[in-house]
Amino acid sequence: MKFPTPQTLQNIAELIGGRFVGKPDFPVLGINEIHVVEPGDVVFVDHPKYYDKALNSRATVILINKEVSCPEGKALIVSEDPFRDFNKLTAHFRPFLKSNQSISDSAQIGKDTIIQPNVFIGNNVVIGDNCVIHANVAIYDNTVIGNNVIIHSGTVLGADAFYYQKRTDKFDKLLSGGRVIIEDDVEIGALCTIDKGVSGDTRIRKGSKLDNQVQVGHDTVIGERCLIASQTGIAGCVIIEDEVTLWGQVGVISAVTIGEKAVIFAQTGVSKSLPGGKTYFGSPAEEAREKLKQLANVKRIPDILNKLKK
Repeated sequence: MKFPTPQTLQNIAELIGGRFVGKPDFPVLGINEIHVVEPGDVVFVDHPKYYDKALNSRATVILINKEVSCPEGKALIVSEDPFRDFNKLTAHFRPFLKSNQSISDSAQIGKDTIIQPNVFIGNNVVIGDNCVIHANVAIYDNTVIGNNVIIHSGTVLGADAFYYQKRTDKFDKLLSGGRVIIEDDVEIGALCTIDKGVSGDTRIRKGSKLDNQVQVGHDTVIGERCLIASQTGIAGCVIIEDEVTLWGQVGVISAVTIGEKAVIFAQTGVSKSLPGGKTYFGSPAEEAREKLKQLANVKRIPDILNKLKK
């Protein structure tokens, strides 16, 4: 998430009440999570296990809970609670805006796009040409939709990320300041839920088709011309490359990559990254041919035991 205008290290530190290490006028351009940071971004880290990863990332400002040696060309903001203060930055630069009407005045809707009754379109939403948005769809703030997109009834675009910090007596929510971006020629079935990014974008690339009741987590990127069948659940920060097929009730764990043209059979559990160009089945996922051989051999076990008894 980029700030509307460039900030300075001193400005950001004062905003959250932190202490900075670096030049006061050091430029700060935005905030992001570790997997999508760019130069000029703030990233937060609150556990020693991940200090090195954050300090050596592309981020140039590290919001951290201990003063450590600062890499050359970077800056630190030292905070008692980086998670809390990262939320302060999100709330300040992308605050929640109340809506008083079904279609916001700030929404941009393209030529020949059809909006059916009872659709909610939030602030600063952009919808392209020749789209059809069916009844009872909810499109949260800052969502971007391309041309020739179809979205069926009951779908929600842009709900918050499922991301919490466990405290002693409660769970603290990490605020979501990212967006959902739907590219051209995408069709999204009924009752789908596509969460916005925490600080980046959840994106469905052009030509992909989602069946009914598909969940897509925060910051996930689905490639071009993918097919995703009903009741599939995709966690956050997943990369699905082009022309992948996920059949019904597939579950995908967070932060994995599924390679181009992979096919995942129904009810498969994806617990690690999978190379493209292959077919997978089972939980955890294995190459389908090998998994089916294993199942066939399991069925032979009673016969084998009977023969051993004789």
